[in-house]
Amino acid sequence: MGFKERGYISVDELRDLGLAPPEDRLRKGPVVIVECPEMIPCDICVYACPRNAISMDKIYGLPRVDWDKCTGCGVCVGYCPGLAIFVVDVSKPDKGYVTLPYEFLPEPRVGLEATLLDRGGRVVGKGRIVRVWSYRKTWVVTVEVPHDKALDIRAIRIE
Repeated sequence: MGFKERGYISVDELRDLGLAPPEDRLRKGPVVIVECPEMIPCDICVYACPRNAISMDKIYGLPRVDWDKCTGCGVCVGYCPGLAIFVVDVSKPDKGYVTLPYEFLPEPRVGLEATLLDRGGRVVGKGRIVRVWSYRKTWVVTVEVPHDKALDIRAIRIE
C-alpha cells in the first residue's frame, strides 16, 4: 500500500523519491524535509527559503532541497499551506528535535509537555516544547523528541 492509499508518506517512500536528506547530512545538524510527494501547483517553499535551498523545475514538480545550502532555520515550515514541511535535528547523540506546523488550541508555549504523534497519528511518547513562533496563524513548534523517533514524529497534541 502506498502513501495515497495510506494517507501519509513513509520514510522509505521519501528516500525513494529523493525527498529525505542523506544520513551524513542528518548528522550535521538541523535540516528541512519537504514531504510533498505529489505534483501539485505550489512553490511557496521555494520563495520562503532565505538560503535558496529549495527549488522546483516547474510549479507542479517535486520540491528539491540542496542539502548543503539548508541550515534548518525552519522559515519554510510556517509558509507551507499543506503543512508538509518539517525540520529534523538528530545531530545530538541522546535527543532529537522536530520542528513542525501546529494549527490547534491550546496555544503552544515553550516548556509545555506535548504528546508526540507519528506519521499515522499514533501516540509514540511525550516531548517538551523548546521553541515556538508563528507565521500567518500557523504556529511553528520545535519539540524535543527521542532521538530514534525524530524521522517519524509529525504532529503533537497539547493537553
